[in-house]
Amino acid sequence: MFFLINYNMNKKKLLSLFFLSTFSVSLLAGELFTGFPEQVKPNDKYVFYSHGFIVEGDNPTPEHPRWGVYDYPLVKKSLSDAAYHLIAYHRKKDIQPILHAKELANSVNRLIKAGVKPEQITLLGFSRGGSLSVMASNELKNSKVNVIILAGCGGILRRHSETQAYGRVLSIYETSDKTGSCDHVIERSPNVVDFKELAISTGKEHGAFYLPRKEWVTPVKDWIKSKPSISKQ
Repeated sequence: MFFLINYNMNKKKLLSLFFLSTFSVSLLAGELFTGFPEQVKPNDKYVFYSHGFIVEGDNPTPEHPRWGVYDYPLVKKSLSDAAYHLIAYHRKKDIQPILHAKELANSVNRLIKAGVKPEQITLLGFSRGGSLSVMASNELKNSKVNVIILAGCGGILRRHSETQAYGRVLSIYETSDKTGSCDHVIERSPNVVDFKELAISTGKEHGAFYLPRKEWVTPVKDWIKSKPSISKQ
């Protein structure tokens, strides 16, 4: 009889610990938002992911004739992490880049006004989304907000040489992609306090970022979660 009572008590304790640990994990898990969060948590990290031009409109999985399917839902899911909240707006078709850049900057300022430290906020974007992230950084002019550019220093940023990046910046580009390095943006951006650039070689050209490949997802997430550096490289 004693064995049965002890067993039941242990079983209840184990169940209690299981539910407690599950609840704790859910509290620590970062959330994925497709719009600005209704409730801002001042002590948490926030990342804004801006997709490439091809996703603008209604189709979250468009297909490029050369580079294949851009799986926006899968990219968002893979970028999500327990260490931060991911905010990913789906841009309307033909939206003016400067208008969305201003919207991004406004969203960052709303987080800051709600108590989030600017160094806990990252603007992350691929292709046109990378250009928009830099444009938003230029609007903010806040050297504490982080920026990650994925193959995004061509096109718009080459035409608008007055646009500067600010703060701590990470660039990742694909060696088989003509977009190339972000050096030309950094050289004209005196308010960049730290710059790191990585070149990946998947052979997938611009399409390297259409899917959540470990070559770029892993360094992006590691960099977001790392402590800010104070030196310019």
